[in-house]
Amino acid sequence: MKVYFVSMLNALVLIVIGLWGYLGSQTPSPTALIPVFAGILLLSFVRGVKAGNRVIAHLAVLLTFGLVIALIKPLTGSIGRGDSGAVVRVAVMMVSGIVSMVYFIRSFIAVRKARTKTE
Repeated sequence: MKVYFVSMLNALVLIVIGLWGYLGSQTPSPTALIPVFAGILLLSFVRGVKAGNRVIAHLAVLLTFGLVIALIKPLTGSIGRGDSGAVVRVAVMMVSGIVSMVYFIRSFIAVRKARTKTE
């Protein structure tokens, strides 16, 4: 799979699951929309990543990394509350982000190797 496609899937996962968590909550918190807004931002980066823009690709992986780290607290909170639905939602978003980061890093390594071979 191409890195831009994986990033797009990650963005869609963040948007859909973030909205599901927010709209499905009996006491929705505005902070539950953070993954949604981050997903929208990541979607806006897809065209640049597809075009091979290194700055945008690095911004996308940095945002993804920040989200994975930021989701640790909601994960521990939902585990502490015993909310299995929230645990699954947050875990899916984290796994999606980690997979996306792995694809980005593999892509960065491949580009660097290709650049080294041509020098």
